Amino acid sequence: MKIISLVPSITETLFDFGLTDDEVIGRTKFCIHPSDLVKNVEVIGGTKNLNIDKIKSLKPDLIIANKEENEKIQVEELMKDFKVWVTDIETLEDNRDFISELGKTLNKENLAEDFNQKIASVFNNIKVSDRKKVAYLIWKNPYMTVGSDTFINEVLKKLGFENFFKNRTRYPEVSVEELKDADVIFLSSEPFPFQQKHIDELLFQLPEKEIILVDGEAFSWFGTHLIKVDNYLKRLSFKFS
Repeated sequence: MKIISLVPSITETLFDFGLTDDEVIGRTKFCIHPSDLVKNVEVIGGTKNLNIDKIKSLKPDLIIANKEENEKIQVEELMKDFKVWVTDIETLEDNRDFISELGKTLNKENLAEDFNQKIASVFNNIKVSDRKKVAYLIWKNPYMTVGSDTFINEVLKKLGFENFFKNRTRYPEVSVEELKDADVIFLSSEPFPFQQKHIDELLFQLPEKEIILVDGEAFSWFGTHLIKVDNYLKRLSFKFS
């Protein structure tokens, strides 16, 4: 089966299932893991600006997209000619279902179950003594955060944190003034590449606030990536427990 992946975390998951670069024949420019394999795969644009003509020329048996990551109009265009699987993953249960279904598609059900058990163990035995209210920022100018209907919110919740903006949806804009009552502010490494200088900027306005940089992939990449950030997530949770 020849597959094109339109999402970085899906590309990584396909290779974790043991597929080769002869089977994964297309990926986005943001698909960076595993680096030794993705370098041999044809780039078909970005997640939001796919090269439809190049995808058509590759003649895939299956295209795997994501409701949030990809543009609906482009996905619908591809559906006219190809089998397209549009994933929609907001919760860990959604992620479990995705991995199970992928295992069936690839005739690797046992491997899928093993992955799911390992992902479940990532969030086992998380002990929360003081549930911190976290403002998780993903963008600057304007500042943007995450609402309750996002995968990031799910990971925060499972680690014992409370999303400070849980009463909002999707990715709302927020002001510095609104951040004042959060217990801690997480600045994500993606999609905006927050750095120490951005912590310093916020501290100038919120001098008493605890602000840290966090690995955006650990919170937003679904699929098998969660297995690889097990220790990171548990250390982060323990730091604030």
